[in-house]
Amino acid sequence: MSERTYHVITYGCQMNVHDSERISGLLESAGLRRAEDTDELGSGADVVVFNTCAVRENADNRLYGNLGHMAAVKAKRPGMQIAVGGCMAQKDKDLVLRKAPWVDVVFGTHNVGSLPKLLERARIEDAAQVEIVEALQTFPSNLPSRRESPYAAWVSVSVGCNNTCTFCIVPQLRGKELDRRPGDILGEIRMLVDQGVQEITLLGQNVNAYGVEFGDRQAFAKLLRACGEIDGLERVRFTSPHPKDFTDDVIAAMAETPNVMPQLHMPLQSGSDAVLKGMRRSYRSAKFLGILERVRGAIPHAAITTDIIVGFPGETDEDFEATLDVVRQSRFSAAFTFQYSKRPGTPAATMPNQVPKAVVQERYERLVDLVGEIAWEENRRFEGQDVEVMFAVGEGRKDAETRRMSGRARDNRLVHVAVEDPAEQPRPGDLATVTITHAAPHHLNSDAPLKGLRRTRGGDAWEAAVSEPAKGVALGMPKIGR
Repeated sequence: MSERTYHVITYGCQMNVHDSERISGLLESAGLRRAEDTDELGSGADVVVFNTCAVRENADNRLYGNLGHMAAVKAKRPGMQIAVGGCMAQKDKDLVLRKAPWVDVVFGTHNVGSLPKLLERARIEDAAQVEIVEALQTFPSNLPSRRESPYAAWVSVSVGCNNTCTFCIVPQLRGKELDRRPGDILGEIRMLVDQGVQEITLLGQNVNAYGVEFGDRQAFAKLLRACGEIDGLERVRFTSPHPKDFTDDVIAAMAETPNVMPQLHMPLQSGSDAVLKGMRRSYRSAKFLGILERVRGAIPHAAITTDIIVGFPGETDEDFEATLDVVRQSRFSAAFTFQYSKRPGTPAATMPNQVPKAVVQERYERLVDLVGEIAWEENRRFEGQDVEVMFAVGEGRKDAETRRMSGRARDNRLVHVAVEDPAEQPRPGDLATVTITHAAPHHLNSDAPLKGLRRTRGGDAWEAAVSEPAKGVALGMPKIGR
């Protein structure tokens, strides 16, 4: 009997990407191997896992549309199994099977580790298995992992969220915040560095609230400083913080710890104080702008990105103009912009004065144009400057015509680099200094010769994974659902 294969499709946030690496690790520990020759939905795999998101309204339609497609595929492939996990599964529970009775396993956000057992039980009993628990069984970081990069890794510091934003369903699905102990986090990071990882991203639903569970308000700043003492750890990032919990000790730790990158993702959501109150965001625009001012005072070259929601219930033209004004003052290097969508079970879904779709669309387009204009202006400031780039798989294909490779600057800007000299061909994970010759709205370009190329342990790890992919981590980026 041939070895069974699997395919994981990930929707949504970085926490889901982190969970999907654990799902892959669990399945490989159970004797499956990743399907290499299959389409985006995994039609050629024996086990297909949808790790779902419930943040956006169209997430439901996307999932159930894809499950509908897989019904016909499964009918032609006896023994194929389909599993649905993540936030949508936690929310919908038995509804998944009512809408898609051909699904074999439904599991939630708190019991990722149960998946292999549930798949085996479904196979033996020839019956669908639904297991949704309301409390976390184990931190995902305690589970086996098949990482998507040999040189960069996610490290979870907490799960869950204690905030009560009226538009967000995540606390209902991920639960209250639970923090890992600092020693466990640092132990995982050291283990990863020993394996060749040189960049880590500290991950939490509200990452800078870390420490609330064990009563240390300065725990996150201490964690950043401790990361600075780990030999071989080149780059440290974190996502996502909340303005209400962002304190000056974190700013100081960022500024004074050389391997903490000059980058901050700080969700604004709205520039209107009235809308922020309706969102129950517990800060106002002046506080938000004050944080940015203090960050730039300590780290002048920091790149700041954000999240913004357009069309929250009751948002007036004046409210939207206030958002545009804060965007102009903030000078974001990029922004993730969203049109508000109702999520059943959230307070905002039943609020009066829902904004008409046409109005939301017009505001959204104006915001996107402004964000793009500012980002391009900010990027043009880099023309003629040198930046350090860490090359990466999945950041943009190597183009044979332009001989470009892609990577990230220290401030996380995407950089496309022309590599003329075959002797200086970087590997994913290698670092180089490059001169920016041209700026675009969403990336930087370098057509100049490399000024320095450093072969790294991360590049060595990538090379080892290429030579023995079955024993190494996966190459490329996760399959992100569309």
